[in-house]
Amino acid sequence: MFKKQTLFVLMLLNASLIAQSVGNESNLYNSKTKVFLLAGQSNMDGRGDASKLTKQDLKALKYAQKNIDFYYKGTANNKDQIVIDGVLDTTDPWDFIKQKFRIETCFGPELFFGIELSKQYPDKKFLFIKRAQGGTSLYGAWNPNWSYEKARIKQEENKPKLYKDFIQTVDTQLAKLPSDSYEIAGMLWVQGESDSGQRHGPLPTQTYEENLTVLIQKVRAHFKVEDLPFIMLGVGSPKVIKSMQATSDKLSNVTLIKRSLKPNGPNYTPRYSHDWNGKPANHYNYIGMKKIGELFFENYYKKYKDFIKN
Repeated sequence: MFKKQTLFVLMLLNASLIAQSVGNESNLYNSKTKVFLLAGQSNMDGRGDASKLTKQDLKALKYAQKNIDFYYKGTANNKDQIVIDGVLDTTDPWDFIKQKFRIETCFGPELFFGIELSKQYPDKKFLFIKRAQGGTSLYGAWNPNWSYEKARIKQEENKPKLYKDFIQTVDTQLAKLPSDSYEIAGMLWVQGESDSGQRHGPLPTQTYEENLTVLIQKVRAHFKVEDLPFIMLGVGSPKVIKSMQATSDKLSNVTLIKRSLKPNGPNYTPRYSHDWNGKPANHYNYIGMKKIGELFFENYYKKYKDFIKN
C-alpha cells in the first residue's frame, strides 16, 4: 500500500514538473519579443577580453542564448564588416583589434546585460540589435541632422552616415518579425569620446546636448515609442558628460550611468593598462566591460522593468 501511495505521489510530482516546463516554454514563445537597441562607438563595439570569461560566465551565457537573439553590425576595417546574426555571443574582431588589445575574441555591454536579463526573465524572449563603429562622433557620423560640413569638421565625411544606417539596420531586422510579435523595450548608448576635446574645434562638445536630444527624440518618433527608455554610459570629457546629464534631466525616461574613476568606487570600470604605439590602449577590459553590462541591467531593472512585464 505504501509503495502504491509513493508511486502515485511521484507520478503527480512528475506531471506537475512537466506542466510547469511546458508552461514556461509556452510563455517564452507566446509573449512578445522584447527588443533592445544598442549603438555607439568602440566601447559599444566592445573590447572586453572574452578569454577571461569564467566557467560560471560561460554557463550563464549558454543559458542566456536560449532566449536572446543578437544581430550586430560593427566596426569595419578596409575589407570586412563585422556582422553577427544568431544568438547572444562573443565577437571575433578584425586583426588590428586583436593586436592592439592582445585578444582573440571580445565582447561588449550586451553580453552581461543579456546574462543578467535572462536570469531575471527566464520566460521572456529578447532580441538585441547593435550598430557600433569605433572612432565616430555624434556631431558628425551619428548626427541625425547629418551634413557634409559637420562630418568634414570631424574628418568623417567618408564614414557611414551612422544614424541613418542604424535606423535602416533595425528596420531590416524588425521586418523579419510579425508586426505584432515584438515591442521595443529600450536603447543603450555608449558614445562621447569622439566629441570630447578641442582637436576639431569647440562645436562637437558645445552642441552635444542638442545633438543627443535630437537623436533620442528621432529614435522615439521613428519607432513610435514616445517614452522609450534610453540609458547611456558617462564617457568622454567632463563637458560631454555634463551635457548627458542635462539631457537626462530634461527628457523623461533618460538615464545617465555615472562611472567612478577611482578603483575603490562602486561603479569603477577598469581599462587595459598596456600601451599601443606609445599611447595607452585604453578601452574597457574584461572586468570593466562586465561591470558596464551589469550597470546597464541594474539601471534598467530599477527604473524601467515595467516595459518587460507583459
